[in-house]
Amino acid sequence: MHVAKVVRKQRLASGEQREYRSYLLRRSYREGSTVKHETLANLSHLPVELIEMVAGSLRGEAFVPAAAAAVRITRSLPHGHVAAVAAQARSLGLPALLGPAGRDRDLALALIISRVCRPASKLATLSWWADSTLGVGLAVAGASTDEIYAAMDWLLARQDRIEAKLAARHLAADANPARMALFDLSSSWVEGTHCPLAARGYSRDGKKGKAQIEYGLLTDPAGRPVAIRVFAGNTADPTACVDAVQFVRTKFGLTQMVMVGDRGMITTARIDALKQLGGLGWLTCLRAPAIAKLAAENGPLQLSLFDQADLAQISHPDYPGERLIACRNPALAAERTRKRAELLTATEDALAPLIAAVAAGRLHGAERIGVKVGKLIDKYKMAKHFDLAITDDSLTLTRKQDQVTAEAALDGIYVIRTSVAASDLDPANVVTAYKNLAHLERDFRSIKTDDLDLRPIHHRLEDRVRAHVLICMLAAYLTWHLRHAWAALTYTDEHPPERDNPVAPARRSAAATGKASRRKDHHDQPLHDFRGLLEHLATLTRNDVQYGTNGPLVPTLAEPTPTQRHAFEMINTTIPLTLT
Repeated sequence: MHVAKVVRKQRLASGEQREYRSYLLRRSYREGSTVKHETLANLSHLPVELIEMVAGSLRGEAFVPAAAAAVRITRSLPHGHVAAVAAQARSLGLPALLGPAGRDRDLALALIISRVCRPASKLATLSWWADSTLGVGLAVAGASTDEIYAAMDWLLARQDRIEAKLAARHLAADANPARMALFDLSSSWVEGTHCPLAARGYSRDGKKGKAQIEYGLLTDPAGRPVAIRVFAGNTADPTACVDAVQFVRTKFGLTQMVMVGDRGMITTARIDALKQLGGLGWLTCLRAPAIAKLAAENGPLQLSLFDQADLAQISHPDYPGERLIACRNPALAAERTRKRAELLTATEDALAPLIAAVAAGRLHGAERIGVKVGKLIDKYKMAKHFDLAITDDSLTLTRKQDQVTAEAALDGIYVIRTSVAASDLDPANVVTAYKNLAHLERDFRSIKTDDLDLRPIHHRLEDRVRAHVLICMLAAYLTWHLRHAWAALTYTDEHPPERDNPVAPARRSAAATGKASRRKDHHDQPLHDFRGLLEHLATLTRNDVQYGTNGPLVPTLAEPTPTQRHAFEMINTTIPLTLT
């Protein structure tokens, strides 16, 4: 370490030249043949004599020890995690993406960074700002709740412009030559009873007794979030898909795109609508009844197709101008067969006490027996595979074995339908494109549970709910890049093996398996999960050090651990003393 004197000269309008001197405590180190400097503290406010003493001490000169009271650490604030996330935000151009500089932008940026570092309610976040360097670094520590809500309203008003810039960055032809966009819908429950968007619908969180909102996420093929839309909690998937298509066309000006969605999202009716709009393609999967129709006698989908390969291209008059890629995954087939057998047995076990009660005469009357059977028969969604015979004094349950066998024959088989021509996308790449929806599912896990804790929704006003979800989406955009940058420091598989067969399940690389078993990276430093890494970075504090009883306060960083130093190197920055 050494003390560096930085001299800056400035000529005023009057012609006078002024000189400004700064004294910085720096650490120099070498990376290969390059010498780098890291600023640890700004000593400019210290008396010149004291600065000379610090410089002399670093040169190895000996001094008489000062009294214990001469140096005090007056405050220590967590710094590393907010500094890293803020640095990543700047490298992605996020501040400029949000809008012009000002108080609202600073508050909105602080809300996004906070959502990554420490997801919590807005009021809890406001209190936390004063307990980390984020508050003083972005000058938001003294913000009021009214300012927070005003910043949310400001951000929401800019949503279309923000998303249009992200779409140009990640969905335009230069960045996305395949011209594909992934879209899916999820939901989160709402606390309270006065939110206009809250409604009862299909809960993906398993909260059947709660009102909810729904939101559709649009990403590029790698799963990088681009846009999000909020819907009432009872919105059907296809309706949300129509809205997604409209803002891709009108808001983003992208007319030559392929929308990739699951079988519940892009239905036949939605495909008919896409055909009328023109210019937009689709890639999705058929539902089970449609697959069964293709597999009927003399149909194009026969099991012999999979004798030599796990995928085959077929055609059918019901899908003019489209390609159908039939796939069979043996591992998925075995799992579905096992699960069906368990559910059939569970259904029989659930009804066994009723059958015994009827046989013993403890339960009689067809109506009474039917009511009790109705409560249990479809508990495991297997009612379609049973025949029931109910009389006043008998109850019999029989499996429809032929139907079970016919369904089992299609286990592991799925059929992808697409409008993309074979010259643009071969069958193997069609399967890969559909499997990219796993990236979107990873985003939903990040937004809802793993990283950003979007749920439950506590806001009452409709626009505040939309702003909250937008903040979470922008935080997910930050998290996506941080997860990729820090893959070597976490359990993430940095280089998953290429699949020779796109239908086969994904495999973990040997390097990732070895890394997980050792629980250390190739630098022999402990591995963390993403949240654990942020918590470790938070232990890198910035301390206010006071020299002398009435001396100035000198902001000074704690000594970083090798993992903390490596984390900043991986996002191409040195550890900053301040956030700006």
